[in-house]
Amino acid sequence: MEIERKFTITALPGDLAAHPCLVIEQAYLNTDPVIRIRRQNDEYYLTYKGKGLLVRDEYNLPLNKEAYEHLRTKADGNIISKKRYLFPVDRPAFVRDYVPSGAIPALTIELDVFEPPFAPLVIAEVEFPDEEMAKAFIPPDWFLEDVTFDPQYHNSTLSRKVF
Repeated sequence: MEIERKFTITALPGDLAAHPCLVIEQAYLNTDPVIRIRRQNDEYYLTYKGKGLLVRDEYNLPLNKEAYEHLRTKADGNIISKKRYLFPVDRPAFVRDYVPSGAIPALTIELDVFEPPFAPLVIAEVEFPDEEMAKAFIPPDWFLEDVTFDPQYHNSTLSRKVF
């Protein structure tokens, strides 16, 4: 299960280089349902995603490099390349009317900086352990618009974009 909110941002943080970075390439074999392949640094995955915007089913299966490269030739639409920077969330800052049953888990902002042809698109995503926490999340000041419910910001939609 994936529970995730997405945001545009006001500007790139000045300290990007101080944060861990993943180099991601992903391609879509199908967009309804979503079947995606991804290279993330030196790891490879096949992912199925169900319908939904805030909450949806997600299943990841490991691939090897050869399987990824074979499936990549079968991809439809645009292949998406991006750098993903990982920022820890200041946990106390996001709590609003949220009473967890246990300790508040650590959360991470995944800041996706897209390469051409999608540049200068930048999307911040935060995944949550439950829907209640996702709804209670108060975004940091450098987040702009909540685009969680706007399908045009889904990578599967971007893969079909015509330039």
